[in-house]
Amino acid sequence: MKRGYASGDARKERILATALLEFAENGYRGASLARIAERVELSQAGLLHHFKSKDRLLIAVLDYRDALDERRFDFAAMSAVAALHALVGVVEHNARVPGLVQLFSVISGEAVTPDHPGHEWARERYRRLRANVAEALRQGAERGEFRADLDAEAHADRLIAMMDGLQTQWLIDPDRVDMAAVFRGYVDDLIAALAPAPA
Repeated sequence: MKRGYASGDARKERILATALLEFAENGYRGASLARIAERVELSQAGLLHHFKSKDRLLIAVLDYRDALDERRFDFAAMSAVAALHALVGVVEHNARVPGLVQLFSVISGEAVTPDHPGHEWARERYRRLRANVAEALRQGAERGEFRADLDAEAHADRLIAMMDGLQTQWLIDPDRVDMAAVFRGYVDDLIAALAPAPA
């Protein structure tokens, strides 16, 4: 039984990794379930046994991508300054995968309507991201890295808004917007502004 579950988990991860590439290369509309199934050596019916529809596969892929980011950048194990620099690392990574960023932006934009299959995913993702960033900032204040009077939630909202806003500008005009450099500058300014006053 355990071996069967492990095999099933490995197959699901392979499907998700392959679908991630397919969505990144072709977007949601251009992505093909048949092509994904062929690349993982399954029939389309076999693929749909694991993920009942293209919508469900998309949400699973978005969750999978977030999980990869969380594995790569473990905020809980970092100092607050390191966590902010890790966000810069996320933006730098995103600059190397424009297809995936475009997919994320399109899905996030579409997901503002409550009946969209990605609506709940988007809402929970933003709640989780805000909570994680705010907690990192709070921990930084408690450890003396940052001022004790900072508003962690407000700064978390601003950081996420800056990341998403820069992503949109970069996707529309990549030759004129260096989102990684701009975000790095914003984070450096924020770290300096939040530094505690010298004793």
